Amino acid sequence: MKLIVGLGNPGTEYQHTRHNAGFMLADTLAEKANAGHWNRKFSGLVTDFRWDTEKVVLLKPETYMNLSGRSVRAAVDFYDLPIADLLVLVDDIALPTGKIRLRTGGSSGGHNGLASIAESLRGRLEAPTDFARLRIGVGHPGSIPLERYVLSRFSPTERVEIAGALTRGADAVNCWVRSGIAAAMNEYNGG
Repeated sequence: MKLIVGLGNPGTEYQHTRHNAGFMLADTLAEKANAGHWNRKFSGLVTDFRWDTEKVVLLKPETYMNLSGRSVRAAVDFYDLPIADLLVLVDDIALPTGKIRLRTGGSSGGHNGLASIAESLRGRLEAPTDFARLRIGVGHPGSIPLERYVLSRFSPTERVEIAGALTRGADAVNCWVRSGIAAAMNEYNGG
């Protein structure tokens, strides 16, 4: 079984904002896989589906970004999940809009959602920061204050770039589920 967590903030005021790129990719995955309805569990929204013989659980924490770890920890504990079976989908201001990158481990890079997950997994996992992440580029804010930038919506041009990233991201997640993180990184981190 795999657990894929899309990070974002709940509520219509945050829909389609840069900070909700993880939610957007989780929704894309659910649609492509014909997943069932989203249900409330683990302080979030959950659905699941199968790719071949692999069960995949999608989770969108509703705890707001800064407390995402509470929801993730509840799901990891419930499924008694090894860290190798956890993938977090997250926005990244260090990547140009529309680029994606997979990696395992590393710091939060100042992302409060990743920091919350790492903190919540401390004590549960030997290396709580070593979970896989698929980072979705949302562009750099430049002189715009960071909080205002990440809570802003994409421009029409950026929406086209993000749509492409969501398609590539869904394919990369599929590769991760079927073949592992190394194969997914080799295939999808090139462009």
